[in-house]
Amino acid sequence: MRPDPVSTVLLIPAAGSGTRLAAGVPKAFVPLAGRSLLAHAVEGAVRSGVIDAIVIAAPSSLVEDARRIAETAAEAPAGSADDADDPDGSGAHSVPVSGSAPVSGSASVPISVVVGGADRVVSVAAALAVVPEADLVLVHDAARCLTPASVYHRVVAALAEGAAAVVPVLPMTDTVKTATDAGTVVGDLDRTALRRVQTPQGFVRDVLVAAHDLQRTDPDASATDDAGLVERLDIAVVGVPGDEAALKITHPIDLRIAELYVTGDLDATPDTAAARTPDHARRRIE
Repeated sequence: MRPDPVSTVLLIPAAGSGTRLAAGVPKAFVPLAGRSLLAHAVEGAVRSGVIDAIVIAAPSSLVEDARRIAETAAEAPAGSADDADDPDGSGAHSVPVSGSAPVSGSASVPISVVVGGADRVVSVAAALAVVPEADLVLVHDAARCLTPASVYHRVVAALAEGAAAVVPVLPMTDTVKTATDAGTVVGDLDRTALRRVQTPQGFVRDVLVAAHDLQRTDPDASATDDAGLVERLDIAVVGVPGDEAALKITHPIDLRIAELYVTGDLDATPDTAAARTPDHARRRIE
């Protein structure tokens, strides 16, 4: 159990091109129901009530756009939505963020924008470099912009209980096979032991820094997320229940599904996954 209070900073890598979405702009800036994915992501984080500061890594040509989007999105009052896990609606403590351009959106949740890199790892490292005073760091994909506040709460709670690395997970429902070089598929992996991994992924700051230091000096091209980088340190990654609403917007069909969530045309049932996924299930990748 960590002492209270702790400071929690959220990093949003938003410099990706979003080629598969084919929207003509970087993915984080694609509109969803009239607002960018980045705006939805920032507002959701602020509304969770558990984030003390946010750092966005944006393309160099869109830093000012990211700043403008953040100014508006950060006006959402902390804890004003989906805060069943935070009944007192307590806000977060202000955390100094150095080396970046501050955005004057919400007094309680400072937001800064830095220039991202060519890939996710570089963007996260750039954002991480300007938050030296944080105790905990969460990394969240703008593409999972509809993540409910309850997922943030579970990740932060597991870190507060002593975990060094935490990811939200969902059960695997599809049959999963291994593809061969010959173009065939073989075997059935035991899906009861597999999990789909979501964000925000949470870490003790020093652990995430060490993972990125190792990646910089000894790159592993197979790592697809920050939890994968941390696993290289032989540190256990704890799983907590995710939520189907935190879908990753990658293809045009995902954007359409997200629009149905936002407009209410799709009956979102937050935390249905929590009932199906064991608490603190270990993350396993086959």
